[in-house]
Amino acid sequence: MHAFDVLGDPVRRRILELLADGERSSGAVTATIRDEFGISQPAVSQHLKVLRDNGFATVRAEGTRRLYAVDPIPLSEVDKWLERFRGFWDQRLDALATELARGRRAARGAQRHPDQRHPDRRHPDQRHRDKKESA
Repeated sequence: MHAFDVLGDPVRRRILELLADGERSSGAVTATIRDEFGISQPAVSQHLKVLRDNGFATVRAEGTRRLYAVDPIPLSEVDKWLERFRGFWDQRLDALATELARGRRAARGAQRHPDQRHPDRRHPDQRHRDKKESA
């Protein structure tokens, strides 16, 4: 099975997210996935098997428990494949960061009292009153 076929399923992606936080028992994984996706224990076991058979997860026995963990090797291969596309993301992320910075500057400017922005932008009546008060 191709890596993207494995990762294309939202249940398997979620299982990998859970395992990314550290080793988990099959019971703990099953409980979370059943709560979030409403699927049966055998269905969760099948997803774990797909991840294990395709090298995305490892399993080890500890007594009667089965502990699953992420195997980073297939993920690094996916990462290598994605490398050629990062340039597109970087350009878009840089543009987004620029737009966000502009928006923050504009928001800060709008939060200031109009008289604090620039003295010449005050209403003419206010400039006249300020001159009278200072005299």
